[in-house]
Amino acid sequence: MSKRLFDEFNRVSAKQWKQKIQVDLKGADYNNTLIWKSNEDISVKPFYHADDFNDLPDPSNTKASEWKIGQFIYVADVQKSNEKAINLVKEGIDTITFIIPTARILVSDLLQNINLNTVSISFELQFLSFPYVQIIYDYYLNCNQKTLLNNFNIKTDIIGNLTKNGNWFKNLNDDFKTFTSIVKITNSFNVDGVLYQNAGANIVQQLAYIISHVNEYLNLIDNLSKQSFTFTFHVSVGTNYFFEIAKLRALRILWHTLASEYKINSDCNIVATSTKRNKTLYDNHTNMLRTTTECMSAIIGGANTIVNLPYDAIYHKTNDFSERMARNQLLILKHESHFDKVNNPADGAYYIETLTKQLAEKALILFKDIEANGGFLKQLKEGTIQRKIKENAEKEQKQFDEGKEILIGTNKHINPNDRMKQELELYPFIKSNPRKTFIEPIIEKRLSETLEKNRLKNEL
Repeated sequence: MSKRLFDEFNRVSAKQWKQKIQVDLKGADYNNTLIWKSNEDISVKPFYHADDFNDLPDPSNTKASEWKIGQFIYVADVQKSNEKAINLVKEGIDTITFIIPTARILVSDLLQNINLNTVSISFELQFLSFPYVQIIYDYYLNCNQKTLLNNFNIKTDIIGNLTKNGNWFKNLNDDFKTFTSIVKITNSFNVDGVLYQNAGANIVQQLAYIISHVNEYLNLIDNLSKQSFTFTFHVSVGTNYFFEIAKLRALRILWHTLASEYKINSDCNIVATSTKRNKTLYDNHTNMLRTTTECMSAIIGGANTIVNLPYDAIYHKTNDFSERMARNQLLILKHESHFDKVNNPADGAYYIETLTKQLAEKALILFKDIEANGGFLKQLKEGTIQRKIKENAEKEQKQFDEGKEILIGTNKHINPNDRMKQELELYPFIKSNPRKTFIEPIIEKRLSETLEKNRLKNEL
Protein backbone atom coordinates (compact mmCIF):
# COMPACT_ATOMS: atom_id res chain seq x y z
CA MET A 1 0.00 0.00 0.00
CA SER A 2 1.32 3.42 -0.94
CA LYS A 3 -0.91 5.16 1.59
CA ARG A 4 -0.92 4.69 5.32
CA LEU A 5 -4.03 2.89 6.58
CA PHE A 6 -5.41 5.79 8.55
CA ASP A 7 -4.95 8.26 5.71
CA GLU A 8 -8.20 6.85 4.36
CA PHE A 9 -10.12 8.27 7.33
CA ASN A 10 -10.84 11.94 7.98
CA ARG A 11 -9.60 13.40 11.25
CA VAL A 12 -12.34 13.76 13.87
CA SER A 13 -12.01 16.76 16.18
CA ALA A 14 -12.92 16.85 19.88
CA LYS A 15 -15.85 19.11 19.00
CA GLN A 16 -17.21 16.56 16.54
CA TRP A 17 -16.91 13.75 19.09
CA LYS A 18 -18.80 15.79 21.67
CA GLN A 19 -21.54 16.62 19.18
CA LYS A 20 -21.95 12.93 18.34
CA ILE A 21 -22.15 12.03 22.04
CA GLN A 22 -24.78 14.71 22.65
CA VAL A 23 -26.90 13.30 19.84
CA ASP A 24 -26.65 9.80 21.34
CA LEU A 25 -27.68 11.14 24.76
CA LYS A 26 -31.10 12.02 23.27
CA GLY A 27 -31.58 15.17 25.29
CA ALA A 28 -29.85 14.18 28.53
CA ASP A 29 -27.47 16.79 29.88
CA TYR A 30 -23.88 16.06 28.82
CA ASN A 31 -22.25 17.53 31.94
CA ASN A 32 -24.61 15.93 34.48
CA THR A 33 -24.65 12.55 32.75
CA LEU A 34 -21.06 11.93 31.72
CA ILE A 35 -18.78 14.20 33.76
CA TRP A 36 -17.95 13.24 37.34
CA LYS A 37 -15.91 15.10 39.93
CA SER A 38 -13.21 13.45 42.02
CA ASN A 39 -12.37 14.22 45.65
CA GLU A 40 -9.45 16.23 44.26
CA ASP A 41 -11.99 18.55 42.57
CA ILE A 42 -11.03 17.30 39.12
CA SER A 43 -13.82 17.04 36.58
CA VAL A 44 -13.33 13.81 34.64
CA LYS A 45 -14.61 13.91 31.07
CA PRO A 46 -15.95 10.94 29.08
CA PHE A 47 -13.16 11.24 26.51
CA TYR A 48 -9.85 13.02 25.99
CA HIS A 49 -8.43 14.21 22.69
CA ALA A 50 -5.27 15.70 21.18
CA ASP A 51 -7.19 18.96 20.86
CA ASP A 52 -6.95 19.25 24.66
CA PHE A 53 -3.23 19.98 24.34
CA ASN A 54 -1.55 23.08 22.99
CA ASP A 55 1.74 21.19 23.13
CA LEU A 56 2.23 17.46 23.59
CA PRO A 57 3.80 16.59 26.99
CA ASP A 58 7.50 15.83 27.17
CA PRO A 59 8.39 12.12 27.40
CA SER A 60 9.03 10.89 30.93
CA ASN A 61 12.40 9.37 31.76
CA THR A 62 11.26 6.49 33.95
CA LYS A 63 11.94 2.91 32.92
CA ALA A 64 9.17 0.43 33.67
CA SER A 65 11.49 -2.32 32.44
CA GLU A 66 13.68 -1.83 35.51
CA TRP A 67 11.17 -1.89 38.39
CA LYS A 68 12.12 -4.07 41.33
CA ILE A 69 10.13 -6.38 43.57
CA GLY A 70 10.58 -5.57 47.24
CA GLN A 71 9.64 -7.08 50.58
CA PHE A 72 9.80 -5.97 54.21
CA ILE A 73 11.34 -8.09 56.96
CA TYR A 74 10.77 -7.08 60.56
CA VAL A 75 13.87 -8.16 62.46
CA ALA A 76 12.72 -9.78 65.68
CA ASP A 77 15.22 -12.63 65.38
CA VAL A 78 18.45 -11.96 63.48
CA GLN A 79 19.12 -15.56 62.40
CA LYS A 80 15.56 -16.15 61.18
CA SER A 81 15.53 -12.82 59.36
CA ASN A 82 18.82 -13.63 57.68
CA GLU A 83 17.57 -17.04 56.54
CA LYS A 84 14.35 -15.50 55.30
CA ALA A 85 16.22 -12.89 53.29
CA ILE A 86 18.41 -15.53 51.62
CA ASN A 87 15.31 -17.51 50.64
CA LEU A 88 13.51 -14.42 49.34
CA VAL A 89 16.37 -13.64 46.97
CA LYS A 90 16.09 -17.18 45.59
CA GLU A 91 12.35 -16.64 45.12
CA GLY A 92 12.71 -13.52 43.01
CA ILE A 93 12.91 -10.60 45.42
CA ASP A 94 15.15 -7.76 44.19
CA THR A 95 15.05 -5.44 47.22
CA ILE A 96 14.80 -6.30 50.90
CA THR A 97 13.96 -3.75 53.55
CA PHE A 98 14.97 -4.77 57.06
CA ILE A 99 12.89 -3.02 59.71
CA ILE A 100 15.29 -2.60 62.63
CA PRO A 101 13.60 -2.07 66.03
CA THR A 102 16.73 -1.71 68.17
CA ALA A 103 20.42 -0.86 67.93
CA ARG A 104 21.23 -4.27 69.42
CA ILE A 105 20.71 -5.90 66.01
CA LEU A 106 24.11 -6.92 64.58
CA VAL A 107 24.35 -5.92 60.92
CA SER A 108 27.13 -8.43 60.19
CA ASP A 109 24.94 -11.32 61.37
CA LEU A 110 21.88 -9.98 59.59
CA LEU A 111 23.65 -9.78 56.22
CA GLN A 112 25.65 -12.98 56.51
CA ASN A 113 25.77 -15.03 53.27
CA ILE A 114 23.63 -12.51 51.38
CA ASN A 115 25.12 -11.62 48.01
CA LEU A 116 25.04 -7.82 48.19
CA ASN A 117 25.92 -7.58 44.51
CA THR A 118 22.63 -9.10 43.43
CA VAL A 119 20.11 -7.65 45.87
CA SER A 120 19.50 -4.11 47.12
CA ILE A 121 19.22 -3.75 50.88
CA SER A 122 17.34 -1.02 52.75
CA PHE A 123 17.32 -0.44 56.47
CA GLU A 124 14.32 1.19 58.11
CA LEU A 125 15.41 2.22 61.59
CA GLN A 126 12.75 2.65 64.27
CA PHE A 127 15.18 4.70 66.33
CA LEU A 128 17.60 7.55 65.64
CA SER A 129 21.30 6.73 65.99
CA PHE A 130 24.23 8.05 64.03
CA PRO A 131 26.66 5.41 65.46
CA TYR A 132 24.39 2.62 64.20
CA VAL A 133 24.25 4.14 60.74
CA GLN A 134 28.03 4.41 60.82
CA ILE A 135 28.23 0.67 61.59
CA ILE A 136 26.08 -0.13 58.52
CA TYR A 137 28.13 2.19 56.32
CA ASP A 138 31.43 0.73 57.54
CA TYR A 139 30.17 -2.82 56.94
CA TYR A 140 29.51 -2.03 53.29
CA LEU A 141 32.79 -0.16 52.99
CA ASN A 142 34.68 -3.11 54.44
CA CYS A 143 33.30 -5.36 51.74
CA ASN A 144 36.05 -3.77 49.61
CA GLN A 145 33.56 -2.92 46.89
CA LYS A 146 32.69 0.76 46.88
CA THR A 147 30.03 0.10 44.27
CA LEU A 148 27.99 -1.54 47.00
CA LEU A 149 27.54 1.85 48.62
CA ASN A 150 25.17 2.68 45.77
CA ASN A 151 23.20 -0.49 46.43
CA PHE A 152 21.90 0.17 49.92
CA ASN A 153 19.63 2.70 51.57
CA ILE A 154 19.08 3.77 55.17
CA LYS A 155 15.62 5.16 55.75
CA THR A 156 15.72 7.75 58.49
CA ASP A 157 12.83 10.21 58.36
CA ILE A 158 12.50 12.27 61.53
CA ILE A 159 9.54 14.29 60.24
CA GLY A 160 7.86 11.06 59.22
CA ASN A 161 8.34 9.81 62.78
CA LEU A 162 6.86 13.05 64.11
CA THR A 163 3.73 12.83 61.95
CA LYS A 164 3.13 9.21 62.96
CA ASN A 165 3.95 9.30 66.65
CA GLY A 166 3.37 12.96 67.51
CA ASN A 167 6.82 13.39 69.05
CA TRP A 168 10.40 13.89 67.96
CA PHE A 169 12.83 11.15 68.90
CA LYS A 170 14.35 13.68 71.36
CA ASN A 171 13.63 17.23 70.24
CA LEU A 172 13.76 19.24 67.04
CA ASN A 173 17.34 20.50 67.43
CA ASP A 174 18.86 17.18 68.51
CA ASP A 175 16.93 15.23 65.88
CA PHE A 176 18.02 17.52 63.06
CA LYS A 177 21.61 17.50 64.26
CA THR A 178 21.68 13.69 64.20
CA PHE A 179 19.73 13.58 60.96
CA THR A 180 22.20 15.94 59.29
CA SER A 181 25.10 13.71 60.32
CA ILE A 182 23.31 10.65 58.90
CA VAL A 183 22.47 12.38 55.63
CA LYS A 184 26.07 13.51 55.26
CA ILE A 185 27.40 9.96 55.46
CA THR A 186 24.63 8.22 53.49
CA ASN A 187 24.40 10.94 50.85
CA SER A 188 20.65 10.39 50.67
CA PHE A 189 17.24 11.61 51.83
CA ASN A 190 14.16 9.47 52.49
CA VAL A 191 10.66 10.92 52.78
CA ASP A 192 7.81 8.65 53.88
CA GLY A 193 4.44 9.75 52.50
CA VAL A 194 2.67 6.41 53.01
CA LEU A 195 0.89 7.65 56.12
CA TYR A 196 -0.92 10.46 54.32
CA GLN A 197 -2.97 8.18 52.09
CA ASN A 198 -3.53 5.56 54.77
CA ALA A 199 -4.97 8.29 56.98
CA GLY A 200 -7.37 9.51 54.26
CA ALA A 201 -5.64 12.37 52.43
CA ASN A 202 -6.71 12.85 48.82
CA ILE A 203 -4.15 12.66 46.04
CA VAL A 204 -3.53 16.41 45.78
CA GLN A 205 -2.94 16.55 49.54
CA GLN A 206 -0.61 13.56 49.44
CA LEU A 207 1.54 15.16 46.74
CA ALA A 208 1.63 18.57 48.38
CA TYR A 209 2.45 17.15 51.82
CA ILE A 210 5.24 14.94 50.46
CA ILE A 211 6.85 17.92 48.69
CA SER A 212 6.35 20.18 51.73
CA HIS A 213 7.82 17.41 53.89
CA VAL A 214 11.04 17.19 51.87
CA ASN A 215 11.20 20.97 51.57
CA GLU A 216 11.54 21.22 55.36
CA TYR A 217 14.68 19.12 55.11
CA LEU A 218 16.07 21.18 52.26
CA ASN A 219 15.45 24.39 54.20
CA LEU A 220 16.89 23.21 57.50
CA ILE A 221 19.85 21.24 56.16
CA ASP A 222 21.36 24.06 54.18
CA ASN A 223 24.99 23.62 55.13
CA LEU A 224 25.46 20.50 53.02
CA SER A 225 26.20 20.18 49.35
CA LYS A 226 23.08 18.37 48.15
CA GLN A 227 23.79 18.26 44.41
CA SER A 228 24.78 14.59 44.36
CA PHE A 229 22.32 13.32 46.95
CA THR A 230 19.79 10.62 46.08
CA PHE A 231 16.20 11.23 47.08
CA THR A 232 13.73 8.42 47.81
CA PHE A 233 10.00 8.93 48.24
CA HIS A 234 7.89 6.23 49.88
CA VAL A 235 4.27 6.36 48.76
CA SER A 236 1.09 4.36 49.13
CA VAL A 237 -1.00 3.43 46.10
CA GLY A 238 -4.78 2.94 46.06
CA THR A 239 -7.25 1.48 43.58
CA ASN A 240 -8.26 4.65 41.72
CA TYR A 241 -6.32 3.17 38.83
CA PHE A 242 -5.62 6.04 36.42
CA PHE A 243 -5.42 8.66 39.19
CA GLU A 244 -2.77 6.60 40.99
CA ILE A 245 -0.74 6.25 37.80
CA ALA A 246 -0.95 10.01 37.35
CA LYS A 247 -0.04 10.58 41.02
CA LEU A 248 3.39 8.98 40.71
CA ARG A 249 4.06 10.82 37.46
CA ALA A 250 2.97 14.11 39.07
CA LEU A 251 5.27 13.46 42.03
CA ARG A 252 8.28 13.33 39.71
CA ILE A 253 7.20 16.56 38.03
CA LEU A 254 6.78 18.31 41.38
CA TRP A 255 10.11 17.03 42.64
CA HIS A 256 11.83 18.17 39.44
CA THR A 257 10.29 21.63 39.91
CA LEU A 258 11.41 21.88 43.54
CA ALA A 259 14.86 20.42 42.92
CA SER A 260 15.44 22.86 40.07
CA GLU A 261 14.84 25.74 42.49
CA TYR A 262 17.53 24.36 44.80
CA LYS A 263 19.77 23.43 41.85
CA ILE A 264 20.10 19.86 43.10
CA ASN A 265 19.64 16.37 41.69
CA SER A 266 16.17 16.29 40.15
CA ASP A 267 16.05 12.50 39.80
CA CYS A 268 14.36 10.51 42.53
CA ASN A 269 13.50 6.95 43.51
CA ILE A 270 9.92 6.01 44.31
CA VAL A 271 9.11 3.06 46.54
CA ALA A 272 5.42 2.22 46.26
CA THR A 273 3.40 0.04 48.63
CA SER A 274 -0.24 -1.01 48.57
CA THR A 275 -2.51 1.15 50.70
CA LYS A 276 -4.18 -0.13 53.87
CA ARG A 277 -7.03 2.35 53.52
CA ASN A 278 -9.27 0.09 51.40
CA LYS A 279 -8.29 -3.29 52.84
CA THR A 280 -11.03 -5.33 54.48
CA LEU A 281 -11.38 -7.93 57.18
CA TYR A 282 -14.35 -9.71 55.60
CA ASP A 283 -14.17 -11.29 52.15
CA ASN A 284 -10.46 -10.63 52.58
CA HIS A 285 -9.31 -12.47 49.46
CA THR A 286 -10.80 -9.54 47.55
CA ASN A 287 -7.81 -7.63 48.92
CA MET A 288 -5.68 -9.49 46.37
CA LEU A 289 -7.71 -7.98 43.53
CA ARG A 290 -7.21 -4.54 45.03
CA THR A 291 -3.48 -4.96 45.47
CA THR A 292 -3.11 -6.27 41.91
CA THR A 293 -4.51 -3.07 40.40
CA GLU A 294 -2.49 -1.03 42.88
CA CYS A 295 0.71 -2.73 41.80
CA MET A 296 -0.22 -2.21 38.15
CA SER A 297 -0.72 1.51 38.79
CA ALA A 298 2.64 1.67 40.54
CA ILE A 299 4.43 -0.02 37.63
CA ILE A 300 2.82 2.09 34.91
CA GLY A 301 3.24 5.22 37.04
CA GLY A 302 6.98 4.65 37.16
CA ALA A 303 7.76 3.36 40.65
CA ASN A 304 11.30 2.05 41.04
CA THR A 305 10.45 -0.53 43.71
CA ILE A 306 7.08 -2.05 44.56
CA VAL A 307 6.21 -3.80 47.81
CA ASN A 308 2.89 -5.63 47.79
CA LEU A 309 0.75 -5.89 50.92
CA PRO A 310 -0.31 -9.45 51.87
CA TYR A 311 -4.08 -9.84 51.68
CA ASP A 312 -4.35 -10.69 55.42
CA ALA A 313 -1.81 -8.20 56.75
CA ILE A 314 -4.37 -6.24 58.78
CA TYR A 315 -5.41 -9.19 60.97
CA HIS A 316 -2.79 -11.97 60.64
CA LYS A 317 0.79 -12.08 61.82
CA THR A 318 3.47 -12.54 59.17
CA ASN A 319 3.00 -15.93 57.50
CA ASP A 320 4.60 -17.73 54.56
CA PHE A 321 1.40 -18.32 52.59
CA SER A 322 0.11 -14.75 52.31
CA GLU A 323 3.62 -13.36 51.79
CA ARG A 324 4.17 -15.84 48.95
CA MET A 325 0.85 -14.87 47.39
CA ALA A 326 1.76 -11.18 47.56
CA ARG A 327 5.18 -11.85 46.07
CA ASN A 328 3.73 -14.02 43.32
CA GLN A 329 1.34 -11.27 42.26
CA LEU A 330 4.35 -9.15 41.39
CA LEU A 331 6.25 -12.02 39.81
CA ILE A 332 3.27 -12.77 37.56
CA LEU A 333 2.96 -9.11 36.58
CA LYS A 334 6.64 -9.02 35.68
CA HIS A 335 7.31 -12.40 34.12
CA GLU A 336 3.93 -13.56 32.78
CA SER A 337 2.02 -10.33 32.13
CA HIS A 338 5.20 -8.69 30.79
CA PHE A 339 4.86 -5.46 32.74
CA ASP A 340 8.62 -5.03 32.43
CA LYS A 341 8.79 -4.95 28.63
CA VAL A 342 7.74 -1.37 27.82
CA ASN A 343 9.26 1.79 29.24
CA ASN A 344 6.96 4.71 30.00
CA PRO A 345 3.75 2.95 28.86
CA ALA A 346 1.57 5.85 30.04
CA ASP A 347 3.33 8.45 27.87
CA GLY A 348 1.00 10.03 25.36
CA ALA A 349 -2.23 8.69 26.90
CA TYR A 350 -4.39 11.83 26.79
CA TYR A 351 -6.39 10.98 29.91
CA ILE A 352 -3.35 10.15 32.05
CA GLU A 353 -1.36 13.11 30.74
CA THR A 354 -4.25 15.43 31.59
CA LEU A 355 -4.67 13.96 35.07
CA THR A 356 -0.93 14.23 35.69
CA LYS A 357 -0.92 17.89 34.74
CA GLN A 358 -4.01 18.73 36.82
CA LEU A 359 -2.79 16.88 39.93
CA ALA A 360 0.66 18.50 39.71
CA GLU A 361 -0.83 21.98 39.29
CA LYS A 362 -3.29 21.60 42.18
CA ALA A 363 -0.61 20.11 44.45
CA LEU A 364 1.77 22.96 43.60
CA ILE A 365 -0.89 25.51 44.56
CA LEU A 366 -1.44 23.74 47.91
CA PHE A 367 2.33 23.48 48.48
CA LYS A 368 2.73 27.22 47.91
CA ASP A 369 -0.12 27.90 50.34
CA ILE A 370 1.57 25.75 53.00
CA GLU A 371 4.85 27.59 52.50
CA ALA A 372 3.13 30.99 52.58
CA ASN A 373 1.60 30.06 55.93
CA GLY A 374 4.81 29.08 57.69
CA GLY A 375 5.70 25.72 56.19
CA PHE A 376 4.91 22.09 56.85
CA LEU A 377 6.23 21.84 60.41
CA LYS A 378 4.38 24.97 61.50
CA GLN A 379 1.12 23.71 60.04
CA LEU A 380 1.65 20.34 61.72
CA LYS A 381 2.16 22.07 65.06
CA GLU A 382 -0.98 24.15 64.52
CA GLY A 383 -2.94 21.05 63.52
CA THR A 384 -3.82 22.37 60.06
CA ILE A 385 -2.44 19.37 58.15
CA GLN A 386 -4.18 16.93 60.48
CA ARG A 387 -7.49 18.81 60.17
CA LYS A 388 -7.36 18.85 56.36
CA ILE A 389 -6.64 15.11 56.21
CA LYS A 390 -9.50 14.41 58.63
CA GLU A 391 -11.89 16.48 56.53
CA ASN A 392 -11.14 14.46 53.42
CA ALA A 393 -11.16 11.17 55.36
CA GLU A 394 -14.62 12.01 56.71
CA LYS A 395 -15.77 12.84 53.19
CA GLU A 396 -14.54 9.46 51.95
CA GLN A 397 -16.11 7.74 54.96
CA LYS A 398 -19.48 9.29 54.16
CA GLN A 399 -19.17 8.11 50.56
CA PHE A 400 -18.43 4.60 51.81
CA ASP A 401 -21.27 4.63 54.35
CA GLU A 402 -23.72 5.78 51.66
CA GLY A 403 -22.54 3.10 49.21
CA LYS A 404 -21.00 5.58 46.78
CA GLU A 405 -17.51 4.26 47.55
CA ILE A 406 -17.75 0.49 47.16
CA LEU A 407 -15.65 -2.25 48.70
CA ILE A 408 -16.92 -5.55 47.33
CA GLY A 409 -17.75 -8.05 50.07
CA THR A 410 -17.96 -5.34 52.70
CA ASN A 411 -20.59 -2.77 51.75
CA LYS A 412 -21.82 -4.53 48.60
CA HIS A 413 -22.33 -8.22 47.71
CA ILE A 414 -21.83 -9.19 51.34
CA ASN A 415 -21.47 -12.81 52.40
CA PRO A 416 -23.51 -12.96 55.65
CA ASN A 417 -22.00 -16.34 56.52
CA ASP A 418 -18.44 -14.98 56.63
CA ARG A 419 -16.96 -15.35 60.14
CA MET A 420 -13.73 -13.67 61.23
CA LYS A 421 -13.74 -13.46 65.03
CA GLN A 422 -11.60 -16.58 65.43
CA GLU A 423 -9.14 -15.46 62.73
CA LEU A 424 -7.87 -12.33 64.46
CA GLU A 425 -4.19 -12.54 65.41
CA LEU A 426 -3.72 -8.78 65.20
CA TYR A 427 -6.10 -6.01 66.28
CA PRO A 428 -7.27 -4.57 62.94
CA PHE A 429 -8.72 -1.28 64.23
CA ILE A 430 -7.44 2.05 65.53
CA LYS A 431 -5.81 1.59 68.92
CA SER A 432 -6.52 4.23 71.54
CA ASN A 433 -3.47 5.16 73.62
CA PRO A 434 -3.92 8.62 75.17
CA ARG A 435 -0.58 10.29 75.88
CA LYS A 436 1.06 13.67 75.76
CA THR A 437 2.53 14.51 72.36
CA PHE A 438 4.23 17.51 70.77
CA ILE A 439 1.72 17.51 67.90
CA GLU A 440 -1.45 15.60 67.18
CA PRO A 441 -0.31 12.47 65.33
CA ILE A 442 -1.77 11.57 61.95
CA ILE A 443 -3.69 8.33 62.43
CA GLU A 444 -4.24 5.62 59.84
CA LYS A 445 -7.83 4.43 59.50
CA ARG A 446 -9.42 1.96 57.12
CA LEU A 447 -12.77 2.80 55.54
CA SER A 448 -14.45 -0.40 56.69
CA GLU A 449 -13.48 -0.34 60.38
CA THR A 450 -16.81 0.72 61.91
CA LEU A 451 -18.80 -1.71 59.78
CA GLU A 452 -16.43 -4.55 60.65
CA LYS A 453 -16.62 -3.85 64.38
CA ASN A 454 -20.40 -4.15 64.22
CA ARG A 455 -20.23 -7.39 62.26
CA LEU A 456 -17.77 -8.89 64.73
CA LYS A 457 -20.10 -8.03 67.64
CA ASN A 458 -22.98 -9.77 65.91
CA GLU A 459 -21.11 -12.97 65.01
CA LEU A 460 -22.55 -16.06 66.65
